[in-house]
Amino acid sequence: MDAIEAARKRIAGIVVRTPLVKLESGGSPIFLKLENLQPINSFKLRGALNAVAMLPSERRSLGVWTASAGNAGQGLAYAARLEGVPCTVVAPDTAPPTKLQRMRALGAQLIEVSYDAWWEAMERHAFPGIEGTFISPFDNDDFIAGNATIGLEIVEDLPEVATVIAPVGGGGLLTGVALGVRSRKENVHIFGAEPETAAPLALSFATGKPSVFTQWQSSFVDGAGGKNCFPQMWERLRPIVDGSIVVGLDETKRALRLLAEKTRVIAEGAGALAVAAALDGTIGEAPIVAVVSGGNIELSTFFELIDGL
Repeated sequence: MDAIEAARKRIAGIVVRTPLVKLESGGSPIFLKLENLQPINSFKLRGALNAVAMLPSERRSLGVWTASAGNAGQGLAYAARLEGVPCTVVAPDTAPPTKLQRMRALGAQLIEVSYDAWWEAMERHAFPGIEGTFISPFDNDDFIAGNATIGLEIVEDLPEVATVIAPVGGGGLLTGVALGVRSRKENVHIFGAEPETAAPLALSFATGKPSVFTQWQSSFVDGAGGKNCFPQMWERLRPIVDGSIVVGLDETKRALRLLAEKTRVIAEGAGALAVAAALDGTIGEAPIVAVVSGGNIELSTFFELIDGL
């Protein structure tokens, strides 16, 4: 709790205390935690700011680096630029062009690699030729403490919250949100949300151990899901999370459209996952908070996804 409160003070004035907005869906009360309204249009800014601020002075000249499909890279580049620290991002060749452009615009040096090489860099926390400090976008205490400030805000703004759903990639957002929420209110149901094409956490809960998702496929939900559940993240998540909800791609598209129609919110694929899970109507008790994690999506892609629904 001390680390989370310290992170909140450290990042105050830069991050936005995002609003909690009710979604008029006609069903159970669903509230949206709109992290797409952050300066980089993603929650990742919270953790990145805290992690870079905690970087030892003797390591700053070597810079920082991360492995990211876009949002964590933007967050780290933004934070590094504020602190005058060089930043490098190892990005997969599946990353959307708009996210690559934004990382470059924020001053990051990009190294584009295959998806498998990118995933290996995340697992090993190492990449040939990079000497700076690796800052994991999920397996890092300082990053998670920054993410946890979302959970504090949810309980403060909606004390009666009964269920919180957040999208899952590496698990840093879900871990942070769960820690933040449970530090203020223990009896809240916490669920992750993953796309049907990449759902290793749901599989891990089913098997009772960190598992590999062998049917992984690339999709427009580029900011969530993965090929496997990292063992160290499984140990973080298992005690504080109730499970992970697998969401279909069509349901995710419908959630994208509903967000635009009802609240005039443009979300990326990962940002709509928790909303789609909440709209199922069978998960958790109401009121439900769905974390809209980000809104970094090509507008042409967004229109294509919702067209004809």
